[in-house]
Amino acid sequence: MAFTAEQLVGNSSFLMSIRFLAGQMRGMFDAGPRLARLLASHQRWLLTQTAYALHLEYDPRDPTSGFTAVRLTARITAHKVASRNTVLAFIEELYTYRFITHTPGDERRRPRHFEPADVSHQGMFAWLFSNLGALDLLDGGQRAVFFQANPSLMRLIQPRIARHCLEDAAWREPPEQVALFLWTEAGGLVVDNFIARMDVARMDMESSESGRLSVGRVETRALAADFMMSRTHLQRLLAKAAQRGCVGWHDEPRKTHLWISRDFVEEYCAWQAVKFAYVDEAFEWAKAQIEEMAI
Repeated sequence: MAFTAEQLVGNSSFLMSIRFLAGQMRGMFDAGPRLARLLASHQRWLLTQTAYALHLEYDPRDPTSGFTAVRLTARITAHKVASRNTVLAFIEELYTYRFITHTPGDERRRPRHFEPADVSHQGMFAWLFSNLGALDLLDGGQRAVFFQANPSLMRLIQPRIARHCLEDAAWREPPEQVALFLWTEAGGLVVDNFIARMDVARMDMESSESGRLSVGRVETRALAADFMMSRTHLQRLLAKAAQRGCVGWHDEPRKTHLWISRDFVEEYCAWQAVKFAYVDEAFEWAKAQIEEMAI
């Protein structure tokens, strides 16, 4: 039985699962920074997941199916996630950095089909494997192990997650504090960094006293360089977040030791729970499909 979003939010261990996933995403970034950045802003996350799903849904009997510029544009603009020009620029970037290739034989055809390169397949597998592993931490399940043993499940699971997440406004449109970070370039990497570094052992004591959770020492110059973003952009982002009370500094005006508000963490967890619930539902559905075929 898959977790619901409400059950996940109510689980006292859910924040630990989110911190685990944040650490895994950091590992993906270290292994391939440019590819990991495709999941580091919410708009790009939705574009990437939808494009990959279109590829997996390709039916050779239907030449209009699959990952084409027209189909990705239609699906994305229908939900006002990005403009047509943004989608086309995104596809061009993917092709330039060889994250996608033309489907063999389609180079001069219309509509032109694209397919993920091997590195993109590996990245999406790692993303889903990590999400399933985070869910396993909550109930001692074996989702990640089962997925690793049955990688063909990807074709069933990923398009279902992508479709549900794109169609659900609760995920597609992050709450205000979360959106402040997630709609910006590399904002997801910044949030992951803060969440992974929170001092969970002191969390209950600190939050009950002040509603603030310590992140630790943050050097904006080093962090910006680490995530291939401008220091000015990062400082502006943190200043906006501070104005809204999402984050702040223990040592004004030096600004070296950061705190993050409990309200922000709770809002972020509730938003993440929407996606995790869809991941779990898709996994359980896909597992049932292959088990039924095996009978």
